[in-house]
Amino acid sequence: MTTETSISTILLIPGHWLGAWAWDEVLEHLTSSAHRAIPLTLPGLDETDTGRLSRTLEEQAAAIEQAAMDSSRPVVVVAHSGANAPVSLVLDRHPELFSRVIWVDSGPAAPGVAFAPDFPEDLEGLPLPPFEMLGEQASIEGLSADALERFRDRAVSEPGTVLRQVVQLTNDARFDVPTTFVCSSMPSAQVQELVKAGHPMFAEVARLKSVHYVDLPTGHWPMWSRPADLAHIIASEASND
Repeated sequence: MTTETSISTILLIPGHWLGAWAWDEVLEHLTSSAHRAIPLTLPGLDETDTGRLSRTLEEQAAAIEQAAMDSSRPVVVVAHSGANAPVSLVLDRHPELFSRVIWVDSGPAAPGVAFAPDFPEDLEGLPLPPFEMLGEQASIEGLSADALERFRDRAVSEPGTVLRQVVQLTNDARFDVPTTFVCSSMPSAQVQELVKAGHPMFAEVARLKSVHYVDLPTGHWPMWSRPADLAHIIASEASND
């Protein structure tokens, strides 16, 4: 029998341009497992917020922190793509709030780095690029025409304030949080080779104490291309805690 206290809370954090809606299909599968899954729309990505383009990385981190604190025990946080910056901030400040972090085609941000430090100050936000351009930056493999249409219709501009802000990390305890990498657009073998080679993009990964790699071959948005499989992986990894 599953008791209330044995149910893990899973926070689902979407990447750039996305709100909680991005996890709808994954959520359908997770609700049938013994976990409580909560998708978040980060500050700056709520289309009903008239001041959203002035929201900051600090506000995003605070929203994740508050959601984690609302749980009676440490939570599992799932971070897709550009959610790595605010999630990295919270892991640095309050590692005790998390039993595991699951990076979905993503990874921890490095200290002193901003996603787009040169993003023009006179631009409030970055709209979703044309898919031809987006596909050159991140694989859209496996996305149906319907998924792409929904992506285009529901995506909102990413706030420039978030893109420009430098991530400041100081607490080495963040490396103690058990970590899972869901590798979808790049195989785990390649990721591990880059870690061993000392690639700067994976500098933080080399310092993690407990790491598990899971391959899910598809594109950069597995929550739409392989939602059932992604939900299974998330539930399985959450059950290990």
